[in-house]
Amino acid sequence: MPTYEYACQKCGHEFEQFQSMRDEPLKKCPKCKKQSLKRLVGSGAGLIFKGTGFYITDYKKKSGTPDAAPSKPAAPAAPAAPAAPATPATKS
Repeated sequence: MPTYEYACQKCGHEFEQFQSMRDEPLKKCPKCKKQSLKRLVGSGAGLIFKGTGFYITDYKKKSGTPDAAPSKPAAPAAPAAPAAPATPATKS
């Protein structure tokens, strides 16, 4: 949602209002309470992305954590050697 700039033509009060693009422009000044607000044409602040996944720094290694090992496809298992028979325990 964008931030719009407004100015009162009666008292000169200027302010910014965070509102949806679908909302109607404000008309009543919050300071003098008169119906004399005018939405100003601003240069805009550009897009602001919030959250993870938007910046290259979001993917940097965190300090103190090891690098993740690259995943390799699993190699086929070698045939297992036959198990040696267990030797019986001797009594003394």
